[in-house]
Order: sequence, then C-alpha cells, then structure tokens
Amino acid sequence: MQSWQYTKGLHDLGQGLWAYLQPDGSWGWSNAGLVVDGDQTLLVDTLFDLHLTADMLGAMRAAVPAAKHIPRVVNTHNNGDHVFGNQLVADAEIIASRACAEEMEQRRPEGLVEMIRNWRTLGPGAQFFYETMGRNFKFDDIRHTPPTRLFDGRLDLKVGDKDVHLIEVGPAHTRGDVIVWVPKDRTVFTGDIVFMNGHPILWAGPVDNWIAALDLMMSWDVQTVVPGHGPVTDRSGLQGLRDYFVYIRDETRKRFDAGMGPEEAAWDIQMDGWSHWLDAERIVVNVHVLYREFSGGELAPRDEGEVLRLFALMRKYRCDKCGGVHNPAT
Repeated sequence: MQSWQYTKGLHDLGQGLWAYLQPDGSWGWSNAGLVVDGDQTLLVDTLFDLHLTADMLGAMRAAVPAAKHIPRVVNTHNNGDHVFGNQLVADAEIIASRACAEEMEQRRPEGLVEMIRNWRTLGPGAQFFYETMGRNFKFDDIRHTPPTRLFDGRLDLKVGDKDVHLIEVGPAHTRGDVIVWVPKDRTVFTGDIVFMNGHPILWAGPVDNWIAALDLMMSWDVQTVVPGHGPVTDRSGLQGLRDYFVYIRDETRKRFDAGMGPEEAAWDIQMDGWSHWLDAERIVVNVHVLYREFSGGELAPRDEGEVLRLFALMRKYRCDKCGGVHNPAT
C-alpha cells in the first residue's frame, strides 16, 4: 500500500475518501474520516472539542467542495474524542448504534467538566485524567448532541453511488462499536477498534469480540485501514493488533489461573514486543477486564468510582514502568 505520511490534518486517500489525522494518537488525539461521491458526503466521527472539530471541518470544506454541507455523520462509538464535536454538525443526521447512544446518555460532557474542575480533590485517578487529557482540550463549551438515527447490527447506506456499510462489532472497546466499510474503495474506517502504534484499551470487552472484529475486516478485500488513533495502515496493522490481543489474553489467563491478582498480573506481563507503542499503562485496564471476563462477572467498569480507580492504577503503572508522568499545572 501507499505509505501515508502521519502528519496532522486532512489526507487524500483517493477515490473520494479522506482521513483527518491527529498525531501522536495518544489520549484524546483521535482520527476522523470523510466519504465523498459527487455532491454527497458522510463524516465519520467528530473530535474531542469544538476548536479541533472546527479546524477539521474547515480543512474539509476548503479541500472538498461537497463538504460545505455535510448531511450525515456517523459516530463510531461513545468516547468524547469521537463525539464531542457533534454540536458543530447538529443540522446533520447523526447516526450511531443504539448501544452507543445509550452510553452517550450515561456519560455526558457535563460530568467530565466537573471532574476536571475538581481534579485536585478527586485523587490520583482524576489527576491522571487531567495530566493526559484535561489540560490538552477544552470541554466547558460542549453541548451534549446525541445521535438522531439509531441502528442495531448493520445499516447500509449510499453516498452518491458508493455503498457504505455500518457494521456494529461491539461490545469490545465500548458497548456500541461500529466500523465503516467502503467495499468499492477497499477502505475501512474503524473507530477505536484499531489503534496503531498505541496500546488499545478494552473498556467493555469481551476480548474475543474485538478479535472477531479484526478477523472480519481481514476476511474482506481491504487495502486501507483508517484507525481511530494513529497512522493509516493496512492488513498488517489488523494482524499486529490481533496478535497483541491474543498475547495479552493468553498471558493474563495464565496468571488468573495461577491465583495472581489483576494488579500483580498487569505488572508481571512482559510487554517488550510492544515497547515502541504509546500508552503502555492501558494494560492495567485490559487485565482487569479480562479478569472479570474469566470470572464470569460484569465486564465494563461498574461506575465512575471504578473508572477513577483504574485511571489511578494506570498512573501508577506509568510511573513505575514508563519513567513517570508530566507534573500537572498548579
């Protein structure tokens, strides 16, 4: 495949497909996409705040005349860095899986603003969130803008003459993950089902759903993969991520069966093969979700308190294993 340059901004993938990339792809620095045919457009995801989303829309409208009006948007899943810019396209039909929409109602931007405002008093989990995301993005002007069209399983669309298939593959990263497949152009926009050059995070699980989603994409005649984070890739990126999940699943199972606790297991698993990937601390969440899966419990974190506890453990892992974290502003 063509070697796509990993630089910030809009990238022409050819055949009316575009990727908007945000290096380095770490916490909050997500990608989006645009599908164009004739005067028809479909936007795949918005970004983490209004400033970033406005910049992206401006770049798209400058490069693609049809993007001056975007009638449809797909939210691939409910993480703020893929949905918080929705209010800037609120006149469009916003499409998401039903599970994604339900999560959006449970995790609204107002709660995030409150946590960031009080991070100094909420402990190390809130501190880590602030260090990785809270000071890089602006959330206090975001208005909750939910999807207006929901589906379960699969939704087939037309963008001009292009067939575009929205396929629900969650729960995996989140409860309602969706991938966007454009078969004519052999291109898939994956949302956070694919992270490139960064550790994925298994918030929802089960892990075999994520592996199955990667297998599904590899069963297609896919050539270009636009991940939720990181550089544009191809089938090799899908295979590399699959190898990661098989490895951590099997290594975690060994430690679960040996009676280790999840924190001990996360620190014990050797990740040398992925030392060049960003955000190694996410192994903490992945191991905790796998432990719940192996024990037959509820997979996703139960409440915001548990989420903050996992963020605190990720901060500890980064300090212990990765040379620490940046000191927050005072």
